[in-house]
Amino acid sequence: MGLLKKNTGLLLLVFSLLAISSCKKQLEEKPFSFLSPENFYKNESDARTAINGVYSELYSYDLYLQPIWNLTVLDDDHVSGVDWFLGTTGAGNPQGYWGVDGPWVGFYLVIARANTVLENVEKITNDIDPDIRTRILGEAHFLRGWAYFQLVQLYGGVPVRLKSLSADPNPNVPRSSVKEVYQVVIDEMKEAETMLFPAGHAKAGEPGRVTRGLAKGMLAKVYLTMASGSVASGNVTVRGGTDNGYYTHTKNIVAGLEGLDSKTYFELARDKALEVINSGEYSLFTSWKTMWSQAGRNMQEHMWELQSLAGSSFVNNLNIYFSAVSTFGRGAVWFTNNHYMDYEDADKRVLEGVAHNWQINTGGKYYYPSWQSSLYSVVNGVTYSNNGTTDNRAYVIKFADVNDPTVANSDAYYPIMRYAEILLIYAEAANEANGGPTTEAYAMLNAVRNRAVASAAPAGMTLEQFRSFVLAERAREFVLEGIRRFDLMRWGIYLQVMNKISAGQNNISKVRSLRNLLLPIPQSELNSNQAITGNNPGW
Repeated sequence: MGLLKKNTGLLLLVFSLLAISSCKKQLEEKPFSFLSPENFYKNESDARTAINGVYSELYSYDLYLQPIWNLTVLDDDHVSGVDWFLGTTGAGNPQGYWGVDGPWVGFYLVIARANTVLENVEKITNDIDPDIRTRILGEAHFLRGWAYFQLVQLYGGVPVRLKSLSADPNPNVPRSSVKEVYQVVIDEMKEAETMLFPAGHAKAGEPGRVTRGLAKGMLAKVYLTMASGSVASGNVTVRGGTDNGYYTHTKNIVAGLEGLDSKTYFELARDKALEVINSGEYSLFTSWKTMWSQAGRNMQEHMWELQSLAGSSFVNNLNIYFSAVSTFGRGAVWFTNNHYMDYEDADKRVLEGVAHNWQINTGGKYYYPSWQSSLYSVVNGVTYSNNGTTDNRAYVIKFADVNDPTVANSDAYYPIMRYAEILLIYAEAANEANGGPTTEAYAMLNAVRNRAVASAAPAGMTLEQFRSFVLAERAREFVLEGIRRFDLMRWGIYLQVMNKISAGQNNISKVRSLRNLLLPIPQSELNSNQAITGNNPGW
């Protein structure tokens, strides 16, 4: 309860802002108008309220209350689930999902609110700690840059607005190129890391706020995304297909990143990740279970989690969709049997990280997986069932430890960046920059592996073998955390990997076409912004 109490101040401000905002927004990069610059922005309290208003959009039905994880987590090669939930975005049909416009609306609202903060908070000179003012401006730079990072990955080139509509009321802004948007992201992250405090600093703010180490880590991820997307040739081997075999796919350049010097960006990613590692601010959990428990929230490895608070209006439905025990019987989302086979038998990420025995609210008792019945069919004298087909559901524990699992909306936290990813960013980038794995790249890779398994990564791998192994390790480490789809996209192998499967577990379609590489721009934006003359390909 201590961590939750610490969050109460931040969250109550978020709730009040959400109550003022309308529940359903139009797109349209509208200004954060309920905080009028003429009668606001007078002191530190106003500045804090304003930056909390930027965060508040993350906790909405535009973004992380469902659309973001629905449109990304449900769309990769390792996810399965019930057809009533995965039948739209999970089957390659995002326009059939009610929240398809959410990311565009939500991220542009984050940007609009951040613009207003940046234009006004710096003018406050009375009744404000200068360090807090600088930190708030750094938070706004980070959130604006991070929003553009999400937009460019999801939509390609997008309009760039770095002023509020009150400062620049022109609604007709053309799409910038992919490279131009990425440059905005880089500039924002660089600015943020000079203004934010390190995690644990007395002035860094409450848990859930962005920090200096996070800005550095996110910048490393941006560099890695650009670098891998711009690699002009080579291969990536992925386990998959209908037979769960190993298939080598030719790497494609991500549209808009042609001509970049990928080696330079891999070096930048490696060096920025090393800054985070050398800072000593973060460390891996030794226990997989503890990391996903309530006691582990906001602790050592969690660089940025979206917060929740039991007993408040700020809750979500992650638990009931992703956990074995759900208010509608069993959860709607799990990962595939084929992906389960990619873990070693002694890997704690499946031994401890997957629900093996559970009882649903109607009394039924189930175990997973069916082929390990000797381990899980009878436990402590209790018999569990598995029909060998539709009962094979690999539910993760990542969202299961909540205050009250018997209610539909609960206090699950959503991880956006973990320190394990920084180590794997370093490993991947060092391998690519060096033309093959270095001793340090192996060390970072094995640091993540050794938390889960006793065996090290195979020695003597080539550049492409190490590349493929790190990609597979990321899949094992971050399953159902919203990373896998972006990994397949940035390496240019998403279509090949998905279409090799065709129909996945539970008959969920994995067939994808060129249009699935980007989301459709909302029709409301096309109607209001005359400078955008067409939608993304296929939409």
